[in-house]
Amino acid sequence: MSLILFAIFIVLSMIGVPLAIALGLAGVATLLMFTSMPLDLLTQTMFSSMNSFLLVAVPLFILVGAVMERGRVAERIFDFAESMVGWLPGGLGHVNVLSSVIFSGVSGSSVADIASVGAIEIKAMERHGFPKGYAVGMTLCTATLSSIIPPSILIVIAGSIANVSIGTLLVAGLVPGLFIALAFLVFNHFYSVRYGYNPPSQFSLRMVFVTGLRAILPMLTPLILIIGIASGVFTPTEAAAVAVLYVGVLGVLVYRTIPLSDIPGILISTARLSGTILFIAATSQIAAWIFAYEGLPQKLSLLLAAMDLGPTTGMLAIFVFLLLIGIFMEAIPAMFILIPVLMPPVATLGIDPIHFLIVTVMTLTLGLVTPPVGGCLFAAAQVAEMRIEDVIKGSLAPMTVLTLAIFALVLFPVLTLGPIRALGLY
Repeated sequence: MSLILFAIFIVLSMIGVPLAIALGLAGVATLLMFTSMPLDLLTQTMFSSMNSFLLVAVPLFILVGAVMERGRVAERIFDFAESMVGWLPGGLGHVNVLSSVIFSGVSGSSVADIASVGAIEIKAMERHGFPKGYAVGMTLCTATLSSIIPPSILIVIAGSIANVSIGTLLVAGLVPGLFIALAFLVFNHFYSVRYGYNPPSQFSLRMVFVTGLRAILPMLTPLILIIGIASGVFTPTEAAAVAVLYVGVLGVLVYRTIPLSDIPGILISTARLSGTILFIAATSQIAAWIFAYEGLPQKLSLLLAAMDLGPTTGMLAIFVFLLLIGIFMEAIPAMFILIPVLMPPVATLGIDPIHFLIVTVMTLTLGLVTPPVGGCLFAAAQVAEMRIEDVIKGSLAPMTVLTLAIFALVLFPVLTLGPIRALGLY
């Protein structure tokens, strides 16, 4: 049944059927072929899966990103990042990384990163002598940080699927995200020094102070969320609501960059994107029921137990598997399908579930920057007005750095688990 479901889903996806509909049709077709289950039970299953307080956080965090993008916060963040590291060798490349780190703590969406701060980063790097292909490649790959550093929409979804503490999971994504950012900074330094790109400009403490003051209010967003969640003041869902209120006040009342007439359009675009994600979540429940009915998680557990893999070797095997899946399937449907299947084998292998979920999110984000389904890849090509082939060519080096950094995090779970244990969250 599982193989038939996957086959139908892949065929429908390849011919252009939207993912949520393809997944639902594949599930219904499989059930009709193999069972006599009444189809009205499917609608009840789909509805009950959406009756979740945790999932309310998803549209709220999407709304935060939309408000930040429309409120033109990206320019403030970029200027501050430039004043901080723009004077270093390869400075604008470092600015690219740092601005993505800061913006990721605000938006939670990689596509939003490219659509807002990405265009600024590419043009600035070009002005300072970087090849356009390299500028676009760095912008594309650093945008994945928004899917890892809290508040990450993908981490919220992963936590809700696996039924683990989303607050703990969000905090657990912080150090891995910063580790990947450090890998980008080191790579950019050696690349820039070797090819002589972007000679350093003069450091100005005054500019750091001035641009920091302009950017301090939006940069407080991730700090408010992390402190509030870690201290137990509010849940992740309540944190999302607090973030919406905070950035809304910034955009409408403080900066006055969002006129009241724009608010209906922001809400409509948020509803459309949220509807797409939650529709995938609903239809994935049919696939989850089929996997459970057929005992697929238990069969995988027995198979891995028979192979006698340790936690590290098992995590490496899962990493390679997710790497291949991420190339051909978008992250959100992949998580809804695979996390329920892989959680029992993960427990059998002795892999920590928090580490597994963070690695899963990070690995599947690689699919955002690779063909044929990479949403960020197409967004970067559109923003830079480049052919997809040229964007891919310019992304090969930073994409390799990203893959190696995730590989290192697979091997060293202390980078994920150490901080949350030190904070007493786990």
